[in-house]
Amino acid sequence: GVWRQTRALLFKNWLVKCRTKKSSVQEILFPLFFLFWLILMSMMHPHRKYGEISNTNLGTLDTSMLVNFVVGYTPPTRMAREIMKKVAFDNFEDGIITEEYLSEEELQEASAFKPSNFVGVVFNDAMSYQLRFPDTVAMTSVYTESR
Repeated sequence: GVWRQTRALLFKNWLVKCRTKKSSVQEILFPLFFLFWLILMSMMHPHRKYGEISNTNLGTLDTSMLVNFVVGYTPPTRMAREIMKKVAFDNFEDGIITEEYLSEEELQEASAFKPSNFVGVVFNDAMSYQLRFPDTVAMTSVYTESR
């Protein structure tokens, strides 16, 4: 029964492989070739390993760089206003300029016309936000995502 059918099927497959040697060799060599190619590419571009940075005191913040600094935010909800008020006055003596915008499109238009000292904050909800920087800010090469 089953053993005879299995033996006959295996014998048939073995005959097919013997008769089509070129395709049988290709079935074995192509994956090995691509594996070799992947290993070669990974060796040419090794992963960067960054060393550990010790904890150091960075000192006080130089607020002279933050003169006329503008932070725009959207949407203008009660929670966003409270957060931006806390950012503007609790962390800096003179405060920074905060502006609220009704939509993200208005925020993007404002950032196009404002000088390079403009940063946008888009609140997704009460616990998460996204920062919008002008195009002149250099982005990190460690982790980049759609702005």
